[in-house]
Amino acid sequence: MSRFLRNCWRWLWRGIALMFVLVLAYELWIFAHVWWYVDHNPSATAFMERRLAQLQEKLGDDAELKYRWVPYDKISIHLKRALIAAEDARFLEHDGFDMEGIEKALKKNEKKGHVVAGGSTISQQLAKNLFLSGTRSYLRKGEEAIITLMLEKMMTKRRILEIYMNVIEWGEGVYGAEAAARHYFKTSAAHLSPYQAARLAAMVPRPRFFEKRPNSPYLARHTATIEARMVQVAVPK
Repeated sequence: MSRFLRNCWRWLWRGIALMFVLVLAYELWIFAHVWWYVDHNPSATAFMERRLAQLQEKLGDDAELKYRWVPYDKISIHLKRALIAAEDARFLEHDGFDMEGIEKALKKNEKKGHVVAGGSTISQQLAKNLFLSGTRSYLRKGEEAIITLMLEKMMTKRRILEIYMNVIEWGEGVYGAEAAARHYFKTSAAHLSPYQAARLAAMVPRPRFFEKRPNSPYLARHTATIEARMVQVAVPK
């Protein structure tokens, strides 16, 4: 082998080694944050920071998010039931991935001819919101899967749901159950009624869209469906 080729191979392996080190460092950074969030509350998420930048670009640097953390016990059991009923019916049973739900979503999308349903669990949604960009790719889905496994192995279902309820988007600059309850119903997250909880859960897939269309017939129907399902839902203690 010529000297030139030997040098090429040497630099190739150095590049691969460097890439491996960088990936490992990133995964350790994620691991450290997940470990920290086991008993510390996130002040913001990657998704919130991205939305805030967009909001400030649109409204000016003074724009802020409506966000106030509240502990699990200070959030209505109706909202817990509504979110599980709407987003992840097998939340207490799976280890982060609902294969049956994914299969149903794929069949529904195939039948409609376009994407109308996802198969993401609450754990997967939390992984994406906490750490990942908004770009869609197989690489990002792979990273989402790794983070989901970390969340499921290191946190209880109660903690996963607690963080999820406190950081998800519920409108333009509105994040978390407390901000959403006050924004839409002038009450606290602790005092949400079954109907109010079901309506908030129905908004989760497209919160900014439904915020501007409160009289949407679809939103009303979906709210009624979720409210009917809630009585059958168990939540983490």
